[in-house]
Amino acid sequence: MKENNFKIKFLIYLFLLVNFQTSIFSEIMILKECKNFKYSFIKNEYILDFEKSLMTRNFVYDNKTFKKLKLTDLSIKKENSIEKFIYEDNNLFFTDKVGYPQFYTQLVFEKNNPKIKIKTVINNEEALTQVSTCNKVEVFEKES
Repeated sequence: MKENNFKIKFLIYLFLLVNFQTSIFSEIMILKECKNFKYSFIKNEYILDFEKSLMTRNFVYDNKTFKKLKLTDLSIKKENSIEKFIYEDNNLFFTDKVGYPQFYTQLVFEKNNPKIKIKTVINNEEALTQVSTCNKVEVFEKES
């Protein structure tokens, strides 16, 4: 009798687990082959993970740009990866603020838009400037 109860409970548990398993969807946007208006890159891509609220930028400077930047900043690396938190506001995605309360910058993204902008704020005066255009924009829905 105990063995039958155990089998019944196990089957009920298995049935509930299979039928009521929840799926989690997340969205990732990848911007590839991004051309910057100021610097030249061999590789320049942005990966926005909306579920994790995280932007990852992977880039490799070309030799000319790397040498130019190395003259003024010895900490520059030719190949680098940067992660920043992102948040959504009015269908735009902003990176964390870099700078001080009176002066700061943020990267600005829009879903399915190949243009990357930078928001600059100086003493509450805002400016929005395009800094890159990407040749490929891919949006993936990930199920887990």
